[in-house]
Amino acid sequence: MVQSKTGVNGGRAFWPSEAQVHYIFAMLKPARSSRRITIPAALSAAMVLLAAASAQRIQAEQGAEGLSQPRIRVTLLGTGNPRPVISRFGPSILVEAGNHKFLFDCGRGATQRLYQLQISFNEADALFLTHLHSDHTVGIPDLWLTGWVMGRHVPLRVWGPEGTAAMMKHLEEAYAFDVHMRRDLDERLPAEGAAIQAHDIEQGVAYEQDGVKVTAFTVDHGVVKPALGYRVDFAGHSVTLSGDTRISENLIRFAQGTDVLIHEVLDLEAYRAADTTYTTAQIEKVIAHHTTGEEAGIVFSRVKPRLAVYSHIVPPEAPNVIAEARKHYAGPLELGEDLMSIEIGEQIEIHRAGK
Repeated sequence: MVQSKTGVNGGRAFWPSEAQVHYIFAMLKPARSSRRITIPAALSAAMVLLAAASAQRIQAEQGAEGLSQPRIRVTLLGTGNPRPVISRFGPSILVEAGNHKFLFDCGRGATQRLYQLQISFNEADALFLTHLHSDHTVGIPDLWLTGWVMGRHVPLRVWGPEGTAAMMKHLEEAYAFDVHMRRDLDERLPAEGAAIQAHDIEQGVAYEQDGVKVTAFTVDHGVVKPALGYRVDFAGHSVTLSGDTRISENLIRFAQGTDVLIHEVLDLEAYRAADTTYTTAQIEKVIAHHTTGEEAGIVFSRVKPRLAVYSHIVPPEAPNVIAEARKHYAGPLELGEDLMSIEIGEQIEIHRAGK
């Protein structure tokens, strides 16, 4: 079941009862049977399961020892693109699984969002990059150096496609003066906090520890190569992040069975009307290596996640992407917002920041 919460005092919105039955029973994985469940029976079972799940959630929220279930929490730190708008910060997603906190991409404002959420920079020390476009990497110096100034005393660990290690090495060179001053002469900050451990990776398992597995896979971002998507698995749950891509058969393959699929999107009509910087030819090139709302609907229909979410939204105002996806996909779908969080467990809960 997918549950949505809006604002601090907002109401809760549930998907239709038939969707509730489908997602609850899908998670329980009942034995196959040729006997068809009638609608009243299914709804009755759903109500019982909903009550039990709600009680369990309340106990977990009250901190009852041993009652909380392992889950993944995803927070959209920034859902935007290169445009420097306040409503959508640059692309960045925080994934918390077990005791691990991972950042995926580090666009404009990612550090401010972590500070806003009171996430310790010592804990958010692992960064995975989908590709090296500036809107996905421009926040790295801020995360690295401000995180150090604000108390990080462990190295910043970075994984990404070919070129990542070289980029991080050059950032160390570019900020050598600042590091030298703060480490050696002025505040005498711990040297380990200014260290960087960077790794170029290819498709495959990039990280696995404490039951958390991060798998990288290649996606199709047109001429922008290499480009990666990621899947995080923990305690029987998963989230898949598309990165920047047009329709990718490889993404569809790696996303099979995922609970939540977070996918980029481009509103075709709105983008053509809004972009006054590029020429017509440049606009069409951009469109050619992204995924339209209708194309995203095709991807969702083939992956069949418990929940689909749009992020990296082009342009920032994209009024058509939900309706476009509905031509092919009828399942739960959300237009991502900055600071929207998604709890992935036996239920999926969506929390939106107060307006």
